[in-house]
Amino acid sequence: MIRLFKHYVPNAVLLLGLLDIVLLVVAAELGWIVRAQQIGMLTQPVYTRLPQLASFAASLELAMIAVGVYGPDALQSLRYATARLIVAVSLGVIFLSVIFFLVPALTFWRSNLLFAMGFAIVLLILLRILLGSTLGSQAFKRRVVVLGAGPRAARLKALSKTPGSGFVIVGYVAMTDANRVIPEAIARDAIYNLADHVVLLNASEVVLALEERRNALPLKDLLRIKTTGVHVNDTSTFLERETGRVDLDSVNPSWLIFSDGFSSGRMLSGVFKRMFDIAASLVLLALTLPLILLTALLIRIDSKGPAFYRQRRVGLYGEGFDIIKLRSMRVDAEVAGTAVWAEKDDPRITRIGRVIRKLRIDELPQCWSVLKGEMSFVGPRPERPQFVDDLEQKLPYYAERHMVKPGITGWAQINYPYGASIEDARQKLEYDLFYAKNYSPFLDLLILLQTLRVVLFPDGAR
Repeated sequence: MIRLFKHYVPNAVLLLGLLDIVLLVVAAELGWIVRAQQIGMLTQPVYTRLPQLASFAASLELAMIAVGVYGPDALQSLRYATARLIVAVSLGVIFLSVIFFLVPALTFWRSNLLFAMGFAIVLLILLRILLGSTLGSQAFKRRVVVLGAGPRAARLKALSKTPGSGFVIVGYVAMTDANRVIPEAIARDAIYNLADHVVLLNASEVVLALEERRNALPLKDLLRIKTTGVHVNDTSTFLERETGRVDLDSVNPSWLIFSDGFSSGRMLSGVFKRMFDIAASLVLLALTLPLILLTALLIRIDSKGPAFYRQRRVGLYGEGFDIIKLRSMRVDAEVAGTAVWAEKDDPRITRIGRVIRKLRIDELPQCWSVLKGEMSFVGPRPERPQFVDDLEQKLPYYAERHMVKPGITGWAQINYPYGASIEDARQKLEYDLFYAKNYSPFLDLLILLQTLRVVLFPDGAR
């Protein structure tokens, strides 16, 4: 894996992305040449159209990231990848067509884009056919040795078997005989030199998965392994990197204190984030005001009650604030103000509400909260005070999610769309803690891009 701005990118994804960019430049050039020959235009040297080639490749690459072309499902299924590629290329070309009207010199003509679009789809699909299952093969997977043979090691074993896993476990070492559940594990006493054993297995990483670490850390072994150039990680750090979540079952306060991260409060990144929030909220409110007003009118026609509603939420440092949303439920959705979890196919949702929830139109008025500084575009979703009081009692570290400003979209929303129970809240908390711990402008950009995937391919909305 390559670490890019605190975010780990699998080697296979990085390679595929670089090859895609090259092919997009080739597709743009072929599209221009074909169209130039059709109208009898003299072909100019390629350097005269570098800005247009770059804008084509950059726009389509961002669209591909946004719709999930590099997700595990797309890497495993050619049909899935093809569908996402067609959507991504189409969105990219539509965006470039708009750019042509605003800044004609920055992109190709629409006729050029049409040909380039066809070449891009063909070349990108051919690349995936040629690579086949190579991207998901062990050639791109890190070889890991697990020190431990208990339930934690079993969790790592199960994770390695999931589709899209970026590692393969090449050996288990049972450091003790207690809680042993991995039958193929080799007893530590049977290995003369653990560092040599790891090297012989050609492992690039060792994961410490002990059930009890008090007076059981093999410090001499770990030091020798480290000095051979092999990475050494504990279970919590390894799971955080592989799953994009802070695993609540394995973390402890000392890990959260001493591990890298939780820098969202730094002045430079905070200023950058606030400037983006102000500019983006002003633009979005101006562009979507007609849509908000039209939706409000439809809501009033569809059901009795106001088009907008205010609701109390918990924000930064546990402070309360009111959010404004377009109403998507009946006015009697909650009796006596008692908070109720939303359900899949919730009967309280109106006909218009079902549509605007899937398209996330009901969230647009929250841009006002972003403009006021109560929210950000990206961050953990703000919960209601009743839910927060309950969840803080039942889930460890729940209060820590309030150390960053809440957002309209977030890492949990693009990775775990549902939240209708304590278990769902636990899963989303793990993603929220990962975001708070690993915040960077790059991660914010990635979340904003992938929010488009959630809107275009919703697994459901509540």
